[in-house]
Amino acid sequence: MILKPQINDIKNIGYYLGRIILGIGLTMFLPFIMGIILFREANPALDFLISANIAIFIGVTLSWLCKTNKELHAGPAMVVIALSWLAAMALSAIPLSLSGHYKSFLDACFETMSGFTTTGLTLVQDLDHLSQSHNLWRHLGPFLGGQGIAIIAISFLVKGTSGSLNLYLGEGRDEKLVPNIIHTARFIWAISIVYLILGTILLGLVGISIGLKPQSAFFHGACIFMAGFDTAGFSPQSPNILYYHSLIYEIVIIFFMVIGSFNFNLHYQIWRGNFKEIWKNIETRTLLFVIMIVILITMVGLRQLGVYSDGIILFRKGFFQLISGQTTTGYMTIYAQQFIKEWGELALIGIIISMALGGCACSTAGGIKMLRVGIICKAFRQDVKRIILSPSAIVVQKFHHIRTMFIEDAQVRAVLIVTIGYFFLYGLGTLIGVWLGYPFLEALFESTSAAANVGLSCGITDTSMPAILKITYIIEMWAGRLELMSVFALFGFFVAYLKGK
Repeated sequence: MILKPQINDIKNIGYYLGRIILGIGLTMFLPFIMGIILFREANPALDFLISANIAIFIGVTLSWLCKTNKELHAGPAMVVIALSWLAAMALSAIPLSLSGHYKSFLDACFETMSGFTTTGLTLVQDLDHLSQSHNLWRHLGPFLGGQGIAIIAISFLVKGTSGSLNLYLGEGRDEKLVPNIIHTARFIWAISIVYLILGTILLGLVGISIGLKPQSAFFHGACIFMAGFDTAGFSPQSPNILYYHSLIYEIVIIFFMVIGSFNFNLHYQIWRGNFKEIWKNIETRTLLFVIMIVILITMVGLRQLGVYSDGIILFRKGFFQLISGQTTTGYMTIYAQQFIKEWGELALIGIIISMALGGCACSTAGGIKMLRVGIICKAFRQDVKRIILSPSAIVVQKFHHIRTMFIEDAQVRAVLIVTIGYFFLYGLGTLIGVWLGYPFLEALFESTSAAANVGLSCGITDTSMPAILKITYIIEMWAGRLELMSVFALFGFFVAYLKGK
């Protein structure tokens, strides 16, 4: 029997959702202040002042109407997380829509969902003349969403350990860096801000060395780092990374893309001086193995067609895109149509595999995640041993992820459920794309990029694509970022409300 949610459950959800919306509104004051003081952009700053007041009003009102002292349980926490990402999308789209650089509010919502989910697909118009205030907001989205909206709430807005833990788990994270979940959230913010400062300085200095003016170099450095470390693909200029025409800039970006795709727990171990964990961890080992496989597939495909015969060009045009896809960042040093006109089917299949599998768990990366891929491979090896060895043999399979653990059937089942869910998302977007008239491989490429939160595009993502495909990609980005569970919880909540006893 399905139990109908009670009024207290709804109030609890409304209260925590209101607190998160309040946090979103407060963050809008950063581009407002920067727009007034640093960029001298009065009208764009006004867009953020209006939007911030709308968000704060909604957040305060919702928190006041639903005020409660009850802890947030696991089911409602997942509902809060699922709704908070939709609220972040809609409210954050207001200043972008007011900028006049989006053809519709749906396009602005697409942009903000793409940003918060660290995807990087974009529908902005005339990006090269977008104000710095709005451009900063585009890049703040990946920085906030990469760490997680729940991390913001846990760090600054929500009290109570139990409710904080449930919010943390509801966002697709299941690893605590330290015993206290609030301290875990604050540590994630601490390392992210330290990396932001260092990354901005490094990219700023490289930018100056290639001819950018100091203010522009450091602004670009901050934007590129936020979108690079948080594995989104946004750039302040329309040519993306092609704009910089610099091998050194691209190498630095590759470094940030890779470390951004690492598990935050791995960062924690490195900060503690446990460097051996890099080589022992199942995720980094699996990541290295997968990269070797997709490099082989992609490079064979490019060689067959004679694309990028020069070694340096192959690195900058081939390897860069591959790492961008594997880390689910979405930065590009080629134009979207080059994937279709130059790469060929085999190379495209290689990069689709890299996007689908993605980076590490509990990181800013998307996709199925290397931890799940590693566990599936270990479980497969375990079952093969059981078949080969005698029936009386006891087969035990271990793996190392921060600590040594044993493969368990319940664990493998949970991993397979999420993996199948991702393949369902990839297939759903592909079917809708083909139904709308796009070629199969292109539709698969774009759907995988959206659902795995990558951001690479073969040219389908455009303001002219049908509204139903924009909505499909928004749903894919949202569900993919939350690893489906919170989306299922939201759907189940509505079913229970309508049909529950």
